[in-house]
Amino acid sequence: MYRVALTAGLAAALAGCSLGSSTISSGFAEDSKATAAISKSKAKSVGLGGEPSIPRTGNAAGVQVAALDKAPTGTFEKAPAGILADRDYSKTMLDAQMARDVINAYRKDKGLKPLKLSPELTEAAKAHARDLAKWDRISHYGSDGSNPWDRVKRTGYKARLTAENVGTGQIDFSEVMKGWKDSPGHNKNLLMTDADHMGVALVQDPKSEFKSFWTLVIGSPM
Repeated sequence: MYRVALTAGLAAALAGCSLGSSTISSGFAEDSKATAAISKSKAKSVGLGGEPSIPRTGNAAGVQVAALDKAPTGTFEKAPAGILADRDYSKTMLDAQMARDVINAYRKDKGLKPLKLSPELTEAAKAHARDLAKWDRISHYGSDGSNPWDRVKRTGYKARLTAENVGTGQIDFSEVMKGWKDSPGHNKNLLMTDADHMGVALVQDPKSEFKSFWTLVIGSPM
């Protein structure tokens, strides 16, 4: 997972993480060693996130979770209470075709082929975004213990490779993209040479601390 703090005068905490895979046998794996970039400004800003492959003691908020939560201990983080309360999410929305076009324009600039929206990968993205919102956290593990590869497989998409980017707290897709492009792991997934398809989802919950939960799933079929 890569922690990303986008300040530019924002008194907020924005988080994102990414995982990718290139083979069926390995399922999913880290893109590289976890890195952190916390920008400094006059406004208070912190980066949140957790690397699923690195064991932690408990979770960031020290919260006890219900027994039905099967996500491995220490593989997620939660936002400090009220840290995003002053941000306006009233106009937060996702246009999947617009998001596809933004990603494809970026890929075109790098000489890469465009991605097509996949109903199956969209289903996988929606399922994970809903789960993150339900538990108000950021992680690549679902509450049922699933990883990105598991969720893609469940949709019936026969993947040769797949990757997942997650973001929480961003107000719009342009903010999400900026964070993903600025983070090595996220950016690597956006620019996967062999990728053919993508699915993207947004779930909002004003009662949660993270407020917005974004998931991008990229893949290529066998």
